Amino acid sequence: MKKILIANRGEIAIRVMTTAKKMGIKTVAVYSEADRHSPHVKFADEAVLLGPAPSNESYLRGDKIIDACKALNIDAIHPGYGFLSENADFAELCEANDIIFIGPKSKAIRLMGSKLAAKETVKAYDIPMVPGIDEAVTDPEKAKAIAKEIGFPILIKASAGGGGKGMRIVEHSEELESQMNRAISEAKSAFGDGSVFIEKYVKSPRHIEIQVMADMHGNIIHLFERECSVQRRHQKVVEEAPSAVLSEELRARMGQAAVDVAKSCDYVGAGTVEFLLDADHNFYFLEMNTRLQVEHTVTEIIAGVDLVELQIKVARGETLQIKQDDLKIKGHALELRVYAEDPLNDFLPSVGTLEQYELPEGKGIRVDNGFEEGMDIPIYYDPMLSKLITFGKTREEAILLMKNAIKNYKVKGVETTLPFGHFVCEHEAFTSGNFDTHFVKKYYSPEMLLEQQKREAEIASRLAFKVYEEDQNRLRVPKTSN
Repeated sequence: MKKILIANRGEIAIRVMTTAKKMGIKTVAVYSEADRHSPHVKFADEAVLLGPAPSNESYLRGDKIIDACKALNIDAIHPGYGFLSENADFAELCEANDIIFIGPKSKAIRLMGSKLAAKETVKAYDIPMVPGIDEAVTDPEKAKAIAKEIGFPILIKASAGGGGKGMRIVEHSEELESQMNRAISEAKSAFGDGSVFIEKYVKSPRHIEIQVMADMHGNIIHLFERECSVQRRHQKVVEEAPSAVLSEELRARMGQAAVDVAKSCDYVGAGTVEFLLDADHNFYFLEMNTRLQVEHTVTEIIAGVDLVELQIKVARGETLQIKQDDLKIKGHALELRVYAEDPLNDFLPSVGTLEQYELPEGKGIRVDNGFEEGMDIPIYYDPMLSKLITFGKTREEAILLMKNAIKNYKVKGVETTLPFGHFVCEHEAFTSGNFDTHFVKKYYSPEMLLEQQKREAEIASRLAFKVYEEDQNRLRVPKTSN
């Protein structure tokens, strides 16, 4: 494998290129007109223009990406996450053109891409499931009968996707039909597939995911868990590894369950098995993400591995050299997704120019970044600017480092999730580890954030005045008698 094309943009493209270059592999970037001057384009050895700014005319054009591979004698494609990373048709297109897809085979992507198919696939391994049905349902009367049997509240979920789209919580029978119609409509719009199914709604759940890695020779390992419970609109904002609540015994059981899920679909490469953990520490299989996750960074830190390097080695047929017993958790890591979003305005995207953009540095700080000062934030893509990661010997140390790093991350021109990240790290529910996926709903509001910022400004003002007074006292010359 001498040359890799990264079929993505921004920080993940740079992240993959960094490892590829370390391994002596040449890199090729792809870009849209909106990203012509982006850092990932400059960082690559070569770059190819795909087309206009909209992703369906550029980053989602698998045919153009394959043409670029043929023209430039590219051996492999790393899809990153998003865009074509979980597109089974694109993986098949790579296979048909003798281009290595750095990810699982198309069959595994297709199986795990449908929540219903995934449930059916993992049944043989006795993986714990949320009570519910294993088939799509469209008839409201049938849905009511199922809901009555399961018991309210229930959760209506789209079979073909995630990210909270096509998902509805139903508390009472009277609202089931209207919520179901909304879920079907949203699923059709987002995924082109209106299939939905019904599960028991797990109250006060924590979102725990397990990183797995599998080679072509039947070896599968898990690299511990990540806690991803701090979310807005069912999408993650703050992640950490390890979780604050898993015992060694529970970690081992969840890890084995994740390995079994990977076995069930003959998985190869890096993948993430997602679970819900209830208040009594019962865990239930949710889905498998057949790609590298945004939050893979915290796993790399606590496990001491380079997941992209392992992906590349596995994709070129190498045997995993790491055994399960070799892996030990070292320290604690946090990640904040720094989005160009306004936490004071329902986390809506913030469009503008990065008039100031300075990243924090120092021991225990890592920033995976995709932007530069002076750049405009494109409206066409996910608004994530970077990922801010801190790590220390303990969870408390990682949280303290995160708060300090947020203060030293300077952004002007757009609003970001940095203040929200600081709010989370200051909140007792988070620092105690006693929180769930309803953190934002339970504890956060714009008014609370403004109140916290006001308190911190007052403290900073008092400290500054105290320092000023001390400096003045030192400068005073004592009077002497004649």
